[in-house]
Amino acid sequence: MRLLPRSLFARLVLVLLGGLVLAQLLSLAIHIQDRGELLLQASGVQSARRVADIVRVLETQEPAARRNILRVLSSPALLVSLDQRPISPSAREGLPGNRAEMFSMMIRRFLGDGWPIETIVADSASTLPIDPHRPGGAFRHSMHGPFNGAMHAPAHSGLSFVSQVRLHDGTLVTFDARQSSEAAGLPSRMLLSLAVLLVAVVVLSLVAVRWATRPLKALDDAADELGRNIHRPPMEESGPLEVARAARAFNTMQVRLTAYLRERASVLAAMSHDLKTPVTRLRLRAELLGDLQLRQKFTGDLEEMESMVAATLDFLRGTAGSEPVQPVDMTALLESLQADLAEVGSLIRIEGRVLQPYTGQPAALKRCVRNLVENAVKYGQAASVAVDDNDDRLQILVRDEGPGIPEAELERVFDPFYRLEGSRSRDSGGSCLGLTIARSIAESQGGRLTLLNRPAGGLEAGLTLPRHSRVRPAPASS
Repeated sequence: MRLLPRSLFARLVLVLLGGLVLAQLLSLAIHIQDRGELLLQASGVQSARRVADIVRVLETQEPAARRNILRVLSSPALLVSLDQRPISPSAREGLPGNRAEMFSMMIRRFLGDGWPIETIVADSASTLPIDPHRPGGAFRHSMHGPFNGAMHAPAHSGLSFVSQVRLHDGTLVTFDARQSSEAAGLPSRMLLSLAVLLVAVVVLSLVAVRWATRPLKALDDAADELGRNIHRPPMEESGPLEVARAARAFNTMQVRLTAYLRERASVLAAMSHDLKTPVTRLRLRAELLGDLQLRQKFTGDLEEMESMVAATLDFLRGTAGSEPVQPVDMTALLESLQADLAEVGSLIRIEGRVLQPYTGQPAALKRCVRNLVENAVKYGQAASVAVDDNDDRLQILVRDEGPGIPEAELERVFDPFYRLEGSRSRDSGGSCLGLTIARSIAESQGGRLTLLNRPAGGLEAGLTLPRHSRVRPAPASS
């Protein structure tokens, strides 16, 4: 199973987006950690300053007035109590000490030296239930055991900085400053900003990858069109340096191919002219022979030679490439071919019908089917044509009643000038290019041509033409 996509565009997008998402996740994790620490420090400085201010206020007040003052100064963010027991050493066990020491140092910074301060940091919720009616503070302490938790209720989750400062008259003041977990979390605006940034970078990545791979698509289209039209306009040599070089190399290749084909056409035209001249002289001299039987043999050989030369030159020249592509009435084409062969005594049966016109080159398609039918009549005594048509493809099956072809030779008979022994031999005539030309035409229409031996005897040539294909130049038939 392939895990990577096949297209270059998809692979580049996958790599870019994968790296981007990974980088965003790592950045988010680092940001969350750093932001939490900064918020705790900022909140700790503010809480430490307020603790120092409250201690100074309580120090100047009479013990009876302190409880009334605490009713005003105590708040959900910083709870103050005068009734908590001292923090025992067992309460510090298992709790982080660095943050507690830093918070104590902050309080001493604002309060000054000479004040006994004990601080613990509790991550868990308070074990001290709420008692709003207690006059000494907003919460009541545990009646059993040492102080071992924050004064906040369990519903308020977060990190508690619990500090105790002893006043000069021996009164123990307990402060519970809590950093809410909601404050340390990610705000919605930050998440929205990250989402907008991610979407923007994804869109830009897609645009950049598409822009980078577009020249490859243009080169692919140009190569495909070159196969159908060698005289297509050259590619535009613009864009990045690598793209311009590739376009220049492609245009150079097209110029060389055009020159080669032009030279080959000139050579073939000269060969055609040079071969026809001696053949014509031989035909004239054959007419002067007095022996009728000998004259007929000479004439037959010359006609066969002319046929082979014409078929070979047409095959090499490929003159069907300029034929326009248009809708073809395949039913009319088959009936016309049936009528043509009937005039020379060959009866062809047609089974089935074509549902809709086929878009292709009419003359080339007629040559292809004619070669298959004539091959079936010549080597298989009789021929029938079966049509199978649907929305995806048009299939034409040409069947004969001959001896068939050995399985090992089914592909070799498509080679130019390949001749089988036995019934399909030189005695039957022909240039041995009929199947070669037929397959070339089929492939030029975007289809395929196959041969197989029928179980009941005979050979079946299957011409399959797709309904949606790109037609490229095909060679002419004999």
